[in-house]
Amino acid sequence: MLSTINGTTDVYLIPGDPVEQVRAPEVFNLIFRTLGINAVLVPVHVTAGDIEAFVRTAFLAKNIKGMFFAIPHKSLVMGLLSKCNDYGRVAGAVNGIRRNSQGELEGGLFDGKGFVLSLDYFGVAYAGKRVLILGAGGGASAIAASLAIAGDSAPAEIALYDPVPGKAQQVALRIMAEAPDGALVAAVGSSDPAPFDLVINASPLGLRATDPLPCDVSRLAPHAAVLDILMKNQPTPLLRAVRARRLVAQPGFEMLIQQAPDYLDFFGYAEAAQAVREDATFIREYLYPAEMAGEIRRGANKPVSVPGVGDSRLALH
Repeated sequence: MLSTINGTTDVYLIPGDPVEQVRAPEVFNLIFRTLGINAVLVPVHVTAGDIEAFVRTAFLAKNIKGMFFAIPHKSLVMGLLSKCNDYGRVAGAVNGIRRNSQGELEGGLFDGKGFVLSLDYFGVAYAGKRVLILGAGGGASAIAASLAIAGDSAPAEIALYDPVPGKAQQVALRIMAEAPDGALVAAVGSSDPAPFDLVINASPLGLRATDPLPCDVSRLAPHAAVLDILMKNQPTPLLRAVRARRLVAQPGFEMLIQQAPDYLDFFGYAEAAQAVREDATFIREYLYPAEMAGEIRRGANKPVSVPGVGDSRLALH
């Protein structure tokens, strides 16, 4: 187990604005320590206007091996890339960049696939279902894109709602233009969950105790399921309210856990990626609060296969 930073440490950065809410550094530094990898992931606060210059400059340092991206930078760095995986191309965003042997920057998007695998982990059905995504930022785009290209497992409808006029429509149009024929992705004018089988909170509502709920929980159908991708304050007020109705409601921890192996593969840590795929109990024990510790399935990490999603070695185009 490594715990010190030295001259041979591989350095990864995660720019965001803000950056206080990110939990990837906690998770990946835990992985690095536990699996004996001499690497560190450091959060850095970079404004949207400076992100392109920051990325270009930071990669001049030879020991900076890659970057993760938090809001709002996932879509802002696309113009810097020479290659990108299919998820990033469809969503128009990435959450990881590496430098290849030719010195070019390659991007990958793993949020959405991690989310889809988390649905499988929890046993939440989405194939042929009506799905409402609350929010139209980077996380929402990634989730919508991954569901849209899930092949035979794709939902019948993917609806996006965001209170900012035109934002959800812009995301929906971009995904429809890139997704396979038959994908139905559209913006909706309200957050009413009544018509939907699966509701996903990909908005920031819930980060603060004073936030309103992102939708009217009393309007959820009796069979509906809810996932809240917020990584902090779990169980969120939304999860508490939905569970009070005795409906299925799951936290966003698994979205990060399920995509961790893809990040590790992307940055060249194949053995570590396999180890996390086989057993991510140590990550769950770290992330799940005491109130939810009884929900950890220790030793269980393998979701069912996802037709149309493919494995972690996604082609870069």
